[in-house]
Amino acid sequence: MLKYSKVFRRFLISYIIILIIPGIGGYMSYRTSISVTESISIENSVIQLQKSQEILERRMAEVEGLTRQLAVNPELNVLLNERGEGTNVYGIWRTMRNVLTFGQTNDFLQDYYIYLANYDLVLTPGSSYRPEHYYEIYHYNELPLADWKKQVLQKTHRSEIKPLSAFVSKGAQTSVITYMQSLPLDSFNDSSPAVVVVMIDEKIIASLLSGLTERYGGWVHISDADGKTIVLQGKDEAYVNRLHADSSFDNSKVSQFYRDDLVISTRSDSNGWVYQAGIPRSILLENANRIKYMSWLITGGALFLGLLAGLVLAYRNSAPINRMLNVMKEQFGKEETAEQSEFDFLSGNIANMITKNKLLESELNRQLPLVRDAFIKRLVAGEFESREEIVSAAAQADIGLNQGTGYAGLIQINGYAGMDSVEILNELNAARLLVKQALASLTGPLPMADMGSDKMVGLFFSGPDESASDQEVAITHIMENLAQYVLKEYKISVQSGFGGYFASVTEVSGSFEQAKQALEYAVYTNKKGMTWNHEARIENTTYYYPLDTEQRLISTIRAGELAEAKRIMDSTFAQNLGGRELSIEMKHQLIGEMKGTFLKLLDQKIFMESPLFESVKQRIIDISSSEPADNIQAEFHAVMEGLCGYIANKKKDAHTQIIKQIYQYTEDMYSDTELTLYRVAEHVERPEKYISQLFKEVTGVNYSDHLVKVRMDQAALLLKDSRYTVDEIAARVGYNSSHSFRRAFKRLTGISPSTYRQSNAE
Repeated sequence: MLKYSKVFRRFLISYIIILIIPGIGGYMSYRTSISVTESISIENSVIQLQKSQEILERRMAEVEGLTRQLAVNPELNVLLNERGEGTNVYGIWRTMRNVLTFGQTNDFLQDYYIYLANYDLVLTPGSSYRPEHYYEIYHYNELPLADWKKQVLQKTHRSEIKPLSAFVSKGAQTSVITYMQSLPLDSFNDSSPAVVVVMIDEKIIASLLSGLTERYGGWVHISDADGKTIVLQGKDEAYVNRLHADSSFDNSKVSQFYRDDLVISTRSDSNGWVYQAGIPRSILLENANRIKYMSWLITGGALFLGLLAGLVLAYRNSAPINRMLNVMKEQFGKEETAEQSEFDFLSGNIANMITKNKLLESELNRQLPLVRDAFIKRLVAGEFESREEIVSAAAQADIGLNQGTGYAGLIQINGYAGMDSVEILNELNAARLLVKQALASLTGPLPMADMGSDKMVGLFFSGPDESASDQEVAITHIMENLAQYVLKEYKISVQSGFGGYFASVTEVSGSFEQAKQALEYAVYTNKKGMTWNHEARIENTTYYYPLDTEQRLISTIRAGELAEAKRIMDSTFAQNLGGRELSIEMKHQLIGEMKGTFLKLLDQKIFMESPLFESVKQRIIDISSSEPADNIQAEFHAVMEGLCGYIANKKKDAHTQIIKQIYQYTEDMYSDTELTLYRVAEHVERPEKYISQLFKEVTGVNYSDHLVKVRMDQAALLLKDSRYTVDEIAARVGYNSSHSFRRAFKRLTGISPSTYRQSNAE
């Protein structure tokens, strides 16, 4: 199988390596982006915790500032200094009005009170209580009344903070941090005149840290300098204790991963509090994970698509190499060795072929002048049977025919008649070369050939849009310049004769014969320079119907080329009955010889088997030489039309048989993936180019399109049968790739194979 060949595997491995290289670069870029994203996320979290710390410390500083303001408040100082003079109701009222409204600008000061020891009275915003009454409404869960009085009201405090404690506020359970400061600020005894107590609800502190707890779903722990918990959100005390007890956790680091959390730690420089926040790794690295998942998805998809593309390209690139390998093995009959790879095998054989081709090309180039010389000599001798043969031979000789019209000329070097010594022949060779070079410099590349030791024939083909009269003037000018130049430069005297205008390459021989006659006339009359055929006074004692003209007429009719045959016939009549004054006897002999030409043509096997044989033969015999020339010419035309029509029908029948063979071979071999036009041409034993043109001409479509239609017709029949999958059907109708089969089927029918099968099933 091709897909398991070594060439296929090598191509595939190359494409995979090409995919891996940018994949490695992409992975490194991905790791860098993940690292940067992690760093940014950690840095943002640290900044968030630090900002929360700053806000909390600023609020606590405001709480401390409250106590300093109270310490200098005159109304409160009056109450603090009163002793045994009764209750100063008015003073208490003024204090409550002026002092106890500070909490309106700071939510940390929403719940606070002042205890006046001399009045044994608790002042709160808006009301005053006896300690017992206040305790009934606001109290700590773990402190009885007596302990509360002893530890809070009756004790001296210096900016003391009671850690987080369970607290009941108007029957509602909560947790608070308690800030306590004795008044005046310089109280140093065990008891003080007054105590300011600020209770900060845990929820208020938690709101400052909501960016860490609510946004990330993490936890926050704030402890004082002694390690006592002040605030704890999101985790229980046991988790925090385990964290601090774990030896793998470094308390000195600002950020570190602990289990599934990123733990950020900062310490306050003002009060020594330790702020810790734990953020789940998955939430913190959400953006990084999104990048990771998208990177893996895109990279995986790109690698998958790249692998598919690699498979397709490996197959497409290895298929022609494998076919070439098979052809090489068939042609040269040898396999690659174990030490030799497929590429070495191909390169070796191709190098050998190139070497041989260069040798062949060199040999052909060496022989090209001989080929050209032989072509021109055959052309002027009228040895070609049809125009197509002339065109093919001209292409082989690398000679351009242009429009296929022009003049034939014969050039003779004077002064060497009858001399045949070695010295003279060498001198003639040099003279011919000089004349050819001089003529080429005047006209450009010109088809020429030697005709004897002192003569050269040249073919002057017409250029585009160049009329016969214009070309005749140009040739006259060229030949006059040539004669003057070679005489002046090399002391070589030349004469030339030119025949009449040939309208087709099949008439070159006639123009050449006229050129010979013109040159003979010029030599006979000792006319210098060039002579045209129509300038020669040729005696009209006989008709002009040379053997080569007869052979060309026979060959043209046998090839079924009616237009060319009529042109030869018309040219013969024009030369004999138009440009000559033939006697009655010569005219009868000419017509008799032309009738003999057609009778000889009928004696050939291809026409003897024709049903037209007897009727055409009788028609030829009945042509009377005494009739007007136009009538005789029309009769010959009619005979040629019949014979060429018969040949055309024979060709058509032969073509039909070939097309039938191609149809049958295609029906038998359509499932072969290696079926090509070359294989078909081998089967019918005809050239590939000929088969291609013939099939297109007869059927109106290219063979490749016909092959696709045959395969799709068979595929349509198989699709109606549910026994085979689409891939199996593709293989059965000659496709290596099911994708190519699907594309071809849809292009031809307009629907996919699956849709076609479904529509037939319904």
